[in-house]
Amino acid sequence: YAWDANEEYLFKAMVAFAMRRYSSKSTTQISNVLLCNITDRVSFWFVVTDSSKNVTTVPGSEIEAAIRMNRNRINSAFLLNDKTLQFLQITSTLSPPVEPSTPVWLIVFGVVLCLIMAGIVFLVVGGIRKHKKKNKEPTERENLEEKGEVNVTVENGIPCEVLDLKAGHINGVFAADDERFTPL
Repeated sequence: YAWDANEEYLFKAMVAFAMRRYSSKSTTQISNVLLCNITDRVSFWFVVTDSSKNVTTVPGSEIEAAIRMNRNRINSAFLLNDKTLQFLQITSTLSPPVEPSTPVWLIVFGVVLCLIMAGIVFLVVGGIRKHKKKNKEPTERENLEEKGEVNVTVENGIPCEVLDLKAGHINGVFAADDERFTPL
């Protein structure tokens, strides 16, 4: 991270901004923020002087409260977060973990319950269909018997008519072929 005079100016401006917002006084200037012991690793300490007396420093509790109140704004200015921009002796303002409005176990319970209900509905509808299909088969057979077609066979659940050779049923497909070969 390149720390230069421009970054120092931005930091001073952000601390002055935080102090102005906290105390509602427009007397804190950038020149009131003093940086001391700046190292290559961007480590330093700072003090804020009172602009009315320019010699006395603002109590640490006020600076701490101002930074805590505007910490998110300071982090955003440097494109950092509470883990990368650390103020010693000021506790971080990490937001508490987000808790969903509905407990997870309740969501899982609802999904499982819906699956069970869908399975039950599927089984009931399938049973009703099967029962109607079974009831429908005998009525078709009875209808054929009522018409006088007693010789009805059922193959694979489908009623089929049996050819009655005594009554003279002739298969028309083979009739033409038989006439061709019959005379000798």
